[in-house]
Amino acid sequence: MVIVFVLAGLAAVATLVGLHWYVWRRLVRDTTAGPGLVRRVGTVVFVALPVMMIAALVAERIGAPFWLQRTLAWPGFLWLAVFIYLGLALIAGEAVRPLLRRFLDRRTPAEAPVPPVPLRKTETVPAGPSEPQEPPTETPDAAASPRPLPTPSRRLFVSRVVAGTAATVAAGTVGYGTYGVLRGPRVKRVTVPLAKLPRGAHGFRIAVVSDIHLGPVLGRGFAQKVVDTINSTQPDLIAVVGDLVDGSVKDLGPAAAPLAQLRARHGAFFVTGNHEYFSGAEQWVEEVRRLGLHPLENARVELPAFDLAGVNDLAGESEGQGPDFAKALGDRDTSRASVLLAHQPVQIHDAVEHGVDLQLSGHTHGGQLWPGNFIADLANPTLAGLERYGDTQLYVSRGAGAWGPPTRVGAPSDITVVQLASTA
Repeated sequence: MVIVFVLAGLAAVATLVGLHWYVWRRLVRDTTAGPGLVRRVGTVVFVALPVMMIAALVAERIGAPFWLQRTLAWPGFLWLAVFIYLGLALIAGEAVRPLLRRFLDRRTPAEAPVPPVPLRKTETVPAGPSEPQEPPTETPDAAASPRPLPTPSRRLFVSRVVAGTAATVAAGTVGYGTYGVLRGPRVKRVTVPLAKLPRGAHGFRIAVVSDIHLGPVLGRGFAQKVVDTINSTQPDLIAVVGDLVDGSVKDLGPAAAPLAQLRARHGAFFVTGNHEYFSGAEQWVEEVRRLGLHPLENARVELPAFDLAGVNDLAGESEGQGPDFAKALGDRDTSRASVLLAHQPVQIHDAVEHGVDLQLSGHTHGGQLWPGNFIADLANPTLAGLERYGDTQLYVSRGAGAWGPPTRVGAPSDITVVQLASTA
């Protein structure tokens, strides 16, 4: 098993190096006429940024000093996003290269007409009486000859056009995607009918927020935006469904402090996500409790209109704190409507077995960075939005924040207000 992991790791490193070599070749080597300052600087950048990217990922996972994590996070994680779209744009550019060369060939034929060069008469010295007289000759006038301007070769010109376009597309895509995250999530509203919900609870509003991912990049200011957005919806209940943080309470306690300002008539509830188990889940459960949230660790509360239950994330199984649906949902009155908070959508199958009416989840980020949505869709029963599984409905939020690059492309962040509707 260890050998398999080692081989997989080596394959991943080789792939990463190969892809960076390809992007360096197309963006740096092919766009420079030869060795020089520009190529040397470009090469240094293409070595330094990947190293910072890997160092940022490792530093976060091993719990390196927080100042080091913050130093590495911005350039390292942003490079990850830029590299993805540089690679995609350059690969697309491979199809454009031959078309651009063909277009240039038509515009600049191989045998172009040569402009006439003014000639200058050359005087001859008169010959002696016995020597034949030679007629005067005409030679090109060097001063009047046109001098061609130095231009890059056709191949170099095409490489620069493709590379410049790819760099512009990548920078624009990542810039806009980063702005979308940093400005804060937008509110999304969804109505979910529940057959067992009493008429008096019709219109009950649950503000669902997941995947805030407070960490080296998204800090206290971002948390405050999330809190303000949630409170502006005036919900009846708030559900924080995991992946709140990427770091310890010691490092991120101040960043999470705005959560104490959450306001809802029936309170705010919290369940763990997989990232809590990388960050000290027990300590974070106590911290959110101190901030006024109610952790649901395989537990249930009976609200006036329905039962609200929560289960731990699957990642807790490695610490003996995995999900326990029987503990959270057993011995309840099945005639009452039930809402389950569970971080990962894959937990829907257990929810169906236990007769849950609605499961609220996150985890997927909606893919976060296109085309990552296709991979995330394969790994989860629902990527984002509302779907039905038998008598159980599943709603998956794209999440409020971002993991790794503070960037989203094709998967905008959201805080969802789920409005329950009675069908009675």
